[in-house]
Amino acid sequence: MPAVPPVSGASSSRPELAVPEGDAVPSLVERSERPRSLLTPAARKAVRQRMLLLRQVALDRITNLTGASAADLVRYRRELKESDLCETLVQRGAGLAFTQELPQGALLYLLVRAARPARVLETGVRPGYSTAWILAALEANGNGALTSLGPGPTAGRQRGVHDYGVGQLVPPALRSRWTLALGNTEDRLRELLQALRPIDLFFSDNGPDADRTRLELRSAWEVLAPSGLLIAHHVDANPAWSDFCALQGLSMQVLDPGPPPMGALAMRGGPRR
Repeated sequence: MPAVPPVSGASSSRPELAVPEGDAVPSLVERSERPRSLLTPAARKAVRQRMLLLRQVALDRITNLTGASAADLVRYRRELKESDLCETLVQRGAGLAFTQELPQGALLYLLVRAARPARVLETGVRPGYSTAWILAALEANGNGALTSLGPGPTAGRQRGVHDYGVGQLVPPALRSRWTLALGNTEDRLRELLQALRPIDLFFSDNGPDADRTRLELRSAWEVLAPSGLLIAHHVDANPAWSDFCALQGLSMQVLDPGPPPMGALAMRGGPRR
């Protein structure tokens, strides 16, 4: 039986975080009213296949970051192929607007499955494509919760992304492990980090602003768990990621070359076992 949960079920595991009045909760996330072009059956199949098209160099990097075996990754990939997650995401609107980054959702799934983080924080949530993959992996692990800070900007994204509601791609069955915190990095990030510390995995996906990215990376470093992971999307958008890696005495660490490239760094303590 696939470990990825079907869309008809859910279990409850919430972060230990008080949600201030005005924050969105997963059950209230609505779809956009704007129409999108329908995919042909052939296009739907191509989108689903592309979601699972992974580069070996990225798989090797996950092994180095987490200590997971090649057999573990084969098993996790089989889970995805046997699950209905890809089809569910297509039904909820994941399509041509996400063409470049379609495979990187599965990479996040494998990374979360392998690292087994208990507390995950992401910034820049918008339609929730990455969010859905992270939540699916947490559910398959049977442990962990995700807090997302947003809504993130659409600058630098394909134009169709503007038409999606915040969290629109996240299936209701996966929302029991999710808290959606409304606000921006400058106002809310440190509050969330302190409430959730230590963070096991931090995912920065908050647009091209270099100062904001630097703030996110440095703030997350301060509360990262000893074997925590730092992930950054669109690391070519500004020099913040390469600068941060240089501060650790490393060249720019890349999980997947993309486009868009995704960076990953095991910050302390070596790989998980």
